[in-house]
Amino acid sequence: MENDLADLFLRTAKRIRRQQIERLAPLGLTPAQSRALRVIIGTEGPLRMTDLARRLDIVPRSATTLVDALEADGLVTREPDPANRRSLLVRPTAEGLAVRARIAGTRREAAREVLSPLSDEQRETLRELLAVIDAAAEPRARR
Repeated sequence: MENDLADLFLRTAKRIRRQQIERLAPLGLTPAQSRALRVIIGTEGPLRMTDLARRLDIVPRSATTLVDALEADGLVTREPDPANRRSLLVRPTAEGLAVRARIAGTRREAAREVLSPLSDEQRETLRELLAVIDAAAEPRARR
């Protein structure tokens, strides 16, 4: 039963991810870039690059690559950290904030399509069960 449950869960998560990839493509974003933008926007004030890497649970060089792409698309800016000249701060641009709203819609659409066989009540039950699992996870494991 547990292997079956894990397999079903992973297959469903992969289907949602594939749907998200398809919907993010017209925005010119990868799932990793989308996630980085969500983290940057979800932070109060600018975010140090090292903190972004930690929150994404990736190495700093990978965070730099993600921010390079987001900056090239005009979605974020980088500036020196006045408190530490060796650090850079990242903040969203107005365009980044606008794209974030579209990203949220694509994520909802992807999940809605994959979960469409469920009734409203079943989706709410699934949401509640996943919330319990998420709440029990270590804070670092939640993204």
